[in-house]
Amino acid sequence: MSFESVIGEIHDRVVPEQSEVEALESAVEALTERARTAIAALPVTAETKLAGSTARGTWLAGDRDIDLFVQFPPSLGRDELEQYGLEVGHAVLPAGHEEFAEHPYVKGQYRGFDVDCVPCYAVEDASEIRSAVDRTPFHTAYLSGRIDPVADDVRVAKAFLSEIGTYGSDLRTKGFSGFLTELLVLEYGGFEPFVRSVADWSPPVRFDPEGHGSRSFDDPLVVVDPTDPERNVAAVCSARKIARTIHHARAFEFDPSLDRFESRGCEPLSAAEVRAAIDDRGTAPVAIRFPTPDIVDDQLYPQLEKSLGGIEGALDRAGFAPMRSGRFADAEESALLVECAVGRLPAVVRHSGPPVGVREHAEEFYESYRDREVVGPYVDSEGRYVVERTRDARTPVELVEAKLFDVSLGPHVESALEADRQVLAGDELAVLSERFGSALAEYFDPKP
Repeated sequence: MSFESVIGEIHDRVVPEQSEVEALESAVEALTERARTAIAALPVTAETKLAGSTARGTWLAGDRDIDLFVQFPPSLGRDELEQYGLEVGHAVLPAGHEEFAEHPYVKGQYRGFDVDCVPCYAVEDASEIRSAVDRTPFHTAYLSGRIDPVADDVRVAKAFLSEIGTYGSDLRTKGFSGFLTELLVLEYGGFEPFVRSVADWSPPVRFDPEGHGSRSFDDPLVVVDPTDPERNVAAVCSARKIARTIHHARAFEFDPSLDRFESRGCEPLSAAEVRAAIDDRGTAPVAIRFPTPDIVDDQLYPQLEKSLGGIEGALDRAGFAPMRSGRFADAEESALLVECAVGRLPAVVRHSGPPVGVREHAEEFYESYRDREVVGPYVDSEGRYVVERTRDARTPVELVEAKLFDVSLGPHVESALEADRQVLAGDELAVLSERFGSALAEYFDPKP
């Protein structure tokens, strides 16, 4: 298929039909009226603003999300903002529940739509924000009137990024936010030039839509926020997700196909398949499974990654040569996996001291070891004192069990590990297939 025919086909899939648009508009109108009624009963003034892709006309067919912001005066204290914001939220969504980002908000459903009712401050300039959500209405205002000519191309771009796994600015995905996608498609003038340009990216890549100019950012992709020159809209994008997007843009440019927009989820591996994969690779994997901490994903995943990095670093320093690692989580259980190239080390480890000729340090080293249970001290071929000590752990699982709480862990992850954990080695990892079969399939057969 040609580039144009593929885009045309996807366009028909992702642009909402008029009936869906009308249903959304009707729901927004009803929710807004509920909010205004609730605001009228408060001792402060406030205004409602529709935000996100539904406000900017870039939402995909089938998406059922409504973001309704309630803007309060900046003079209001944070406690009052939260109190009045939740009062309005519960009036808008009586069956909703509270969630917490930078401050609490109410989430629920209405006529089949997923609705967030979010309180924020009505600051006059995005550089004066008092909470991260205060910035969102400025993004909507900036794109108003600008995004319309390429709105449908934005939808195609969002579908493309979603299918290759790089759409989403949450800290689990570390990909492209909706606003970032809109700015890039607007910058390039459509989906086709966006894809062709991304295929030529060589990070670091920088865009400055409003020519703010002076501020530098140390990120692989920089898009200076047109409403706030101190912010990089693409700051959350990881180097891996940017590289993945470049790869798939090149692949799509070379071979435009509807397959690029089709879900390519992996079939879950069975326990037997996990054991076979481990056996084929001949590596020494070690994993820890534990209850998932009761925190939001944007807190959970940074803590999982910090903890995984601490464990992987300890295994590396001990000589087990980690090859790759992964973190998996659902609402009930989490797992940290490190696959090592070395499965067993000698019982002793060599520890070199200073040259014998460096008298002060050499004598100090010799005296500190000569009465301890070590081999040596002796002098090696380079004229240094050397001892051979008994190794603390000879296998990856022994190291993890002995040193787990000596490494840097996320605080909630550390508490969960202290309460309940299971360390798994080798083909014992097969038990993880029950919950994480798809994730393990991706791990053992990774793609760009």
